[in-house]
Amino acid sequence: MADPQTYRPATGTIPEAPGVYRFSDENGRVIYVGKAKNLRSRLNSYFADVAGLHPRTRRMVTTAAAVQWTVVHTEVEALQLEYNWIKEYDPRFNVRYRDDKTYPVLAVTLNEEYPQLRVYRGPRKKGVRYFGPYAHAWAIRETVKLLTRVFPARVCSSGVFKRHGQIGRPCMLGYIDKCSAPCVGRVDAEEHRQIVLDFCDFLAGHTDQLIGRIEKDMQVAAADMDFEKAARLRDDAGALKRVVEKQAVVLGDGTDADVVAFATDELEAAVQVFHVRGGRVRGQRGWVVETEADSDLESLVGQFLAQFYGEQAALAGSADDAVQPVPREVLVPAMPADAPALTQWLSDLRGSRVSLRVAQRGDKRTLAETVERNAREELTRHKLRRAGDLTARSAALEELQEQLGLDTAPLRIECTDVSHVQGSDVVASLVVFEDGLAKKADYRRYSIRGGAEGGDVAAIAEVVRRRFSRYLRETAEEAPDPTDTACSGETSDGAPASGEIAPEQLDGPLPGIDPTTGRPRRFAYPPNLLVVDGGAPQVAAAAEVLGDLGVTDVAVVGLAKRLEEVWLPGEEDPAILPRQSEALYLLQRVRDEAHRFAITYHRQKRSSRMTASALDGVPGLGEARRTAVLKHFGSVKKLRAASVEDVMEVPGVGRRTAEAILSALTDGGTT
Repeated sequence: MADPQTYRPATGTIPEAPGVYRFSDENGRVIYVGKAKNLRSRLNSYFADVAGLHPRTRRMVTTAAAVQWTVVHTEVEALQLEYNWIKEYDPRFNVRYRDDKTYPVLAVTLNEEYPQLRVYRGPRKKGVRYFGPYAHAWAIRETVKLLTRVFPARVCSSGVFKRHGQIGRPCMLGYIDKCSAPCVGRVDAEEHRQIVLDFCDFLAGHTDQLIGRIEKDMQVAAADMDFEKAARLRDDAGALKRVVEKQAVVLGDGTDADVVAFATDELEAAVQVFHVRGGRVRGQRGWVVETEADSDLESLVGQFLAQFYGEQAALAGSADDAVQPVPREVLVPAMPADAPALTQWLSDLRGSRVSLRVAQRGDKRTLAETVERNAREELTRHKLRRAGDLTARSAALEELQEQLGLDTAPLRIECTDVSHVQGSDVVASLVVFEDGLAKKADYRRYSIRGGAEGGDVAAIAEVVRRRFSRYLRETAEEAPDPTDTACSGETSDGAPASGEIAPEQLDGPLPGIDPTTGRPRRFAYPPNLLVVDGGAPQVAAAAEVLGDLGVTDVAVVGLAKRLEEVWLPGEEDPAILPRQSEALYLLQRVRDEAHRFAITYHRQKRSSRMTASALDGVPGLGEARRTAVLKHFGSVKKLRAASVEDVMEVPGVGRRTAEAILSALTDGGTT
């Protein structure tokens, strides 16, 4: 545990100006990023009596080994730079408002000739309209199920659409009139697009006009004695009304707002957001996070707004131009200290004025209280659901420290596993757990260069050598003096740094930071514990490699599958942890995750090799055309089911080559 006074900068060297600061550990890894109106005042507060600091702050300053800062001109610049650095470095002591799941949305692919309705998760794309997010995928499917009887738009995949077009018969939805069946020409592309646009208008809030139009058509049909059509229109109107009823009217028509509420205790905070569009609640999202140092309600609100709408703007930047990342109004439970800067930043993101305020009375105050009640209930559910989870993780790390004789709890654990089939396509995985949780951004996978020679022991040795050789290379740079003026927020010519300047221009090279990109090097710091899947031979091989490389501060253990024995280097007998041990449970989770990741990569590689080999030797099919064919069909199985005309649709493939491809697959290709 470091003494903060050992790296405290001289007070006179800290400017009394707005800026962004970051604390780094002994390996140069950024562990906390913050902003301040007055850097000197803010940073001095971290170096007060350690015993008087918030427990999370105390843990942060005693973990850190250096502090750097960047001076900016305005609070808006500080806000932007803080958001960029938090996103870039992912500091472990910053609160991150990230879902433990990906919320699904309803995507309408207007960029296709025949647009499709589908459940979607992932980055936004241009030419696609998105509705949501929804709490569950089944909620999207239920909405689509109700609406396709009125708006019979296509919901099938491209493959299904194409196949039914080839056979000339619609799918079941086409037969029951829940799809207009553009695949077989019942409607042309323009008519189908109009159906989809009406669907989008309905979800966008133009409900009254559509229902009114359908009811008017129903009355006309009844007057013309066309009772069958009138009954169908009556049912359509009823289906639309049922969908509308599920979206409660909470504010005046046309209101475009997000309502944010928090529920907090000493350790955690729950946040809920209701998205109100057109006066109706269109979506709801929620998070539960560990509270940050000195995190009162005002600071929590400020941190949340910066992170949430920064992410929304990043998504909207890759989506259709009509997508707005920020609503016209944001209602919060308390105004943050930097409210003017936040309001200006949100307005810049939207491109027009955004109102940030606290609801005081009326319907908006009532809705804010409803959102707050949801936040309190979510925090209560989280505590009941996770009551033993945080405690169990801490207990597991402490037990591992005790059982393995480590100096500190293994906050970073890495595990490697090998996968192959009878020595072919040998691959390995490296997974990372921090604070007992998987950190998938740091996962790595390896193709073993030596193949099956030497077996799993040699493969483990190769992975350990490659991983820690890279670690030694990336930590070979000399770190600058953290109290040096050039490393404390000024450029090399002495001018204050401001705006969105690359970190390498501000602070010079740091351990763990790539000087060319300014991005953190994932493996510029070692794990506390390296776990290998196997017994004494695998552990001995890993320990020998570490010894050869001169890495002495990494503990190595092996976990054997048969009896879940824990093997230590140089020990004749394994350590047997209790079956109900939290430490053993954590090691099992780490090992199983490494096994899963390795098998996944092995299957991908094997499938790729088998797919490519099925097309080897086809006359007239070179590397470029083979790649184009596989990309077009996705798999050999789909290619084998295609016709000659289907294969000829691939650019550059003529009839003779298409016939040769299908002949090669028929004569003995593999899937």
